[in-house]
Amino acid sequence: MFPIGDDDTTVRTTPVVTYGLIAANVLFFLIELNGGDNFIREWAFIPSRFSHDPAGDAPTIFTAMFLHGGWMHLFGNMLYLYIFGDNVEDRLGHLGYLIFYLACGIAATFAQYYFTSHSNLPNVGASGAIAGVLGAYILMFPHARVDVLVIRQIISLPAIAVIGFWIVLQLFSGFGSIARTDETADAGGVAYMAHVGGFVAGIVLALLFGGRGGPSRTA
Repeated sequence: MFPIGDDDTTVRTTPVVTYGLIAANVLFFLIELNGGDNFIREWAFIPSRFSHDPAGDAPTIFTAMFLHGGWMHLFGNMLYLYIFGDNVEDRLGHLGYLIFYLACGIAATFAQYYFTSHSNLPNVGASGAIAGVLGAYILMFPHARVDVLVIRQIISLPAIAVIGFWIVLQLFSGFGSIARTDETADAGGVAYMAHVGGFVAGIVLALLFGGRGGPSRTA
């Protein structure tokens, strides 16, 4: 099941923030590939390091959102951000959406940190922030449908089914929200609580931002 698009007929603004986030993620991943393990360890969020020096390691809360564990991890995240992000951005406005996205990413990081505060594994990925976008999407567009490619046929499915598939995929695939380095190649995996934390944060923040189902607004 491969999502290829949703109903954008209600989107009235160009999703410049969504496009900018996708570009930033791709750019940082290319830099990450060039920098190798040392770059990952410097800019990823490492729970034990943050516990030791929260102030000094605070920038990694943000930089880790733009690093990824591999091409498939990057592609899967950016695909869902591209499909669902523009609708949420249109509803929240450009600035509101950017704040919302970063807040979901921060919530996801600390949800994972709460359960793994002594871990030495570098955590990377936009999955937590994007899980927040998906949580907001379900709340704002509960009856939306998404076009998906199934084998060789395009069919329309409820967005909640497609987003549910994404959550399952993130939880059980090997995309890896925890980076695989030479040091952690046998220990990397999916940061389960980051996805849960981001998704819940997305729903809560969407409610606080006044984004429940209704007409769009621009900014």
